[in-house]
Amino acid sequence: MPKYTDEEWGLLVGLPQSVLIAASQAEQDGSRRTREEWTAGMTAIADGRDSASDLVRTIATDVVARQGGDEEDLVGGFAGGLEPPIIEFPDRKAGIADVIDRARAAHELLAAKATDADAESYRFWLVTLADQVVSAAKSGDVLGFGGELVTPAERAFRDELAAVLEV
Repeated sequence: MPKYTDEEWGLLVGLPQSVLIAASQAEQDGSRRTREEWTAGMTAIADGRDSASDLVRTIATDVVARQGGDEEDLVGGFAGGLEPPIIEFPDRKAGIADVIDRARAAHELLAAKATDADAESYRFWLVTLADQVVSAAKSGDVLGFGGELVTPAERAFRDELAAVLEV
């Protein structure tokens, strides 16, 4: 794996959680739906530890370690009744735009420093993470009936992320 500066590594390690936040905030929802999205997103991040890519595996392990160091604390505890830590952007629109800008910067960084396989795996992992978050719970349903699984705003975020990352 190539040597990254602290700033570059911070970008790569911080981006998965930023994608989770942006995907969760693409549509303003109630707290139950947001918790479901966060649980799905943290599971997707933890699942990166099983990637064939050294880069994705290392980053996912680093993110899990920074969040508590243990998948049970990170994911399983949420299902067991603990609530995931919900983080929101102070300015939703600006926060989402910033995540897209950082994804673009990560794409350029990976093109310059990573192997093609690692770069592709990382980009695919981020888009998969966004997919899992936006499809974790319906919006606009009443007692489980109706609503949309993925809203136009969520789809727009996911599509813009995929376009920036060229996935």
